[in-house]
Amino acid sequence: MKKNYLIINANYYKEISSGLLKSAKDLLPKKSKIKIINVPGVFEIPVTISKNIKKFDAFIALGCVIKGETPHFDFISNATTQAIINISIVSKKPVGNGIITCLNMKQAKARKRKGAEAAQAVLSVLSQK
Repeated sequence: MKKNYLIINANYYKEISSGLLKSAKDLLPKKSKIKIINVPGVFEIPVTISKNIKKFDAFIALGCVIKGETPHFDFISNATTQAIINISIVSKKPVGNGIITCLNMKQAKARKRKGAEAAQAVLSVLSQK
């Protein structure tokens, strides 16, 4: 059965998000309906999923958070992850978490293909009986 996917792409770090997006799209079935919504940062991902929860079968959250000199990294990473988990459990729909958290840009560049892992997780949950 053809599934509808929404990819929410936080493009604050465009070079990283474009790699995450490409790797996720490349893994999804070719005949699927895929919509992409770009948001400014990862904190906007959960509300975007919530606004679209009835329109799609599955969601893939993509973005990057790089640690700075303040605790902002921890707050954003934890809040976003918890919100994504809650949305998935309450809606009973898979949300692949392809939000990478890194200490620096070098780590982020090395992990920009992690979108495929989030897409694979979604496909795995959708295939459960």
